[in-house]
Amino acid sequence: MKERIEDILSQVRDFQADSKEALENFRITYLSKKGVIPALFADFKNVTPELRKEMGMRLNELKNTVQEKVEEQLQKFENQHSNDAGFDMSMPANEMKGARHPLSIVRRDINEIFAHLGFTIAEGPEIEDDYHVFSALNFPPDHPARDMQDTFFITKSPDVLLRTHTSSIQVRAMEKTQPPIRIIAPGRVFRNEAISARAHCIFHQIEGLYIDENVSFADLKQTLYHFVQEFFGEGTKVRFRPSYFPFTEVSAEMDISCNICGGKGCNICKHTGWVEILGCGMCDPNILISSGIDPEKYTGFAFGMGVERIAMLKYGINDLRLFFENDLRFLEQFELA
Repeated sequence: MKERIEDILSQVRDFQADSKEALENFRITYLSKKGVIPALFADFKNVTPELRKEMGMRLNELKNTVQEKVEEQLQKFENQHSNDAGFDMSMPANEMKGARHPLSIVRRDINEIFAHLGFTIAEGPEIEDDYHVFSALNFPPDHPARDMQDTFFITKSPDVLLRTHTSSIQVRAMEKTQPPIRIIAPGRVFRNEAISARAHCIFHQIEGLYIDENVSFADLKQTLYHFVQEFFGEGTKVRFRPSYFPFTEVSAEMDISCNICGGKGCNICKHTGWVEILGCGMCDPNILISSGIDPEKYTGFAFGMGVERIAMLKYGINDLRLFFENDLRFLEQFELA
């Protein structure tokens, strides 16, 4: 049997098909149910035990060689067909045509800015539970955000829902990691809102979290000020306004000067000349405690921004719905992929 396998191997390696029909006959001869290879495997039962291992290896080598020969010869004919059609496979490809979605561009640019500051990207599930979306973030049981008008629930039970913010990723990061923690959490979120030029039921957020010893509100302001100058350009005006969020104390909202109207007033800035781009604040001690982090030793800050709002300001877009309509006339305006 050994000599027979060697003879067949030699024949297979030397085989060159001059047509697809010859190649198909070769495949049938060796690989069909009544072909040479199946017949050899059938004879394998007669091999003595001491030779079974060696013969088994040689049979598998033969089978693989035949299969590789068939694929090699088939590729040869396909290449010949391409060349016959006037294609030179060695020529460089044409320049790729296409565009990135503006939300993808903005998300990438934001990620890169914070990566340079030492933030790493964290991810989490879009289908979440009540604890990670609300309870662990200090939302009281009667908070309006828990209401059906704001949240998409997966079942009749209020325990399974589509996340309304990517803060749930921050909770999971705090559960798994002890400080220092420095992450950004980009992702898609869902809220039961009417679709308009300023709002949508599906949108994208990027949230940030930094927890370490001696982290202050000054660190938060400088981090966000750096982001604005890098993303929107030097000279962009910034202001912080006191606000309230269940999971931060103190809390603030950050506005930048509207670059769509140049501060003159438009529907995006509500004719004020300022546009809110994110909420932020110092982590509430209750949030740290619920995640097993000592608030006496560590402090931290968090922030969150809507990618659509940032993209609208970046590119001077005045209708959020354009991001979701897949209109090629709109998409082709952005950078090539």
